[in-house]
Amino acid sequence: MSITAADVKALREKTGAGMMDAKKALEEVNGDMDAAVDLLRQKGMAKAEKKSSRTAAEGLVGFAIDGTKGAVVEINSETDFVARNEKFQDFVTKVSDLALANDELEALKSADYGNGKSVSDTLTDLIATIGEHMTIRRVESLSVSSGAVVGYMHNSLAGNLGKIGVLVALESEGDVAKLQTLGKQIAMHVAAAFPQYLDRDSVDASAIERERTVLIEQAKEEGKPQEIAEKMVEGRMRKFYGEICLLEQVFVIDNETRISDLLEKAAADVGAPVKLTGFARVQLGEGIEKEEEDFAAEVAKVANA
Repeated sequence: MSITAADVKALREKTGAGMMDAKKALEEVNGDMDAAVDLLRQKGMAKAEKKSSRTAAEGLVGFAIDGTKGAVVEINSETDFVARNEKFQDFVTKVSDLALANDELEALKSADYGNGKSVSDTLTDLIATIGEHMTIRRVESLSVSSGAVVGYMHNSLAGNLGKIGVLVALESEGDVAKLQTLGKQIAMHVAAAFPQYLDRDSVDASAIERERTVLIEQAKEEGKPQEIAEKMVEGRMRKFYGEICLLEQVFVIDNETRISDLLEKAAADVGAPVKLTGFARVQLGEGIEKEEEDFAAEVAKVANA
């Protein structure tokens, strides 16, 4: 399989490995990106798999909440300048509101905007007015039967508009005002700590097996026999869960309390048990790469060497 410059670049961004190491790893596993990441980690050539927080597309993230339901949307534009356009901001705000009742992307695009046109057609008109391509990229929603859905916008540009929008869903019969305060703190934690899953049961079995395999190989690379390596892995897996599962993460505000313990302690203040049933974290441009011509050219030289 031919290894491209883009492949090498992507692997470097995931692992922080050197260009030649990245290229050799890809060649060794016939271009399989996940296998190349694992190989570099096993050999100690990779830093922990990086969670990229670089904004790679422009536009806005917006959210709307109605009591026990919330929705967050990402709408992209070509330049940051558009994010400051009042017409674009109004559009994102209105679409966020519409997402409360239309929480699937295609349903949202087809929804009545309130002007006799669909959301999609209204966006087309806005594109013609502003003169820049825009797209509704994604929508996520949360709801609870009782309690509160709480939102937080990191570095808000205007109202509930910005670049990192977070929703958390708290199921409880307790005091709603106190749930709002608790939810805001947890949402701020989610924005900063970037959890990938709610709890251990939410983690894909394949991701667990993959991590366990990598950790065993790392232990072997350290010269540990198989039985010792497997015992070491159990402790390292706890750390793994503590990094990616929200309920097992350490609360960033006090840097000592696990989120699950925070919820237990909050029950007394709220007046009833509190269960965190879900969260959504939407970061503008996440997973979209911008062209970096100079860097791409440098990678191309290595890939073609």
